[in-house]
Amino acid sequence: MPPDPAHRPPCRRPVTARLAVVLLAVLPFAGCAAPPERRAALPVAPPTPAVTVPPTMPPTLPPLTPTLPSTPPPPAPTAAVATDCAGRPTANRVIGLLRSDVLPGNVSVRAVEGPLCADGWQYTVLAVSGHEELQAVSREGQGALRLVTAGTDVCSIEVKAVAPPAIRTLACDAGTALPPGA
Repeated sequence: MPPDPAHRPPCRRPVTARLAVVLLAVLPFAGCAAPPERRAALPVAPPTPAVTVPPTMPPTLPPLTPTLPSTPPPPAPTAAVATDCAGRPTANRVIGLLRSDVLPGNVSVRAVEGPLCADGWQYTVLAVSGHEELQAVSREGQGALRLVTAGTDVCSIEVKAVAPPAIRTLACDAGTALPPGA
């Protein structure tokens, strides 16, 4: 039986044929420009007058405050001169420190000079019966009085390195201590 002309399948063209038709339609408009010699002959639009635009200012920012690296606070001023301790500590308190560590209990002791204070340190010269004068350097620390050194020469390493200048002068330069190497 012959195919019914009313029921004929739709015509299907190959994809390549459709693509060729699309390319042929688009190709004349695809970025072709006039040749260089013709470009110069093309009319040029008149220049537009320059519009002066006032310069815009950048947004105002708060001024920067330079930050310096943190430095430790300056040390507290040290006393240049040792002064009377005014009973803090008393001579008896210094003698009590010496009795517990240095002096025998049967000797008589009295303060000849001091205690003299500077920045939490004390210097005391004591007369001890039957012995040479005794020097003592003490220091307030953590709420208690601590004996740093005692003897006829109290210019110790700790006194030289840590004591305030006024105490260091009394302990090392007062002339009561023997010179080094004596």
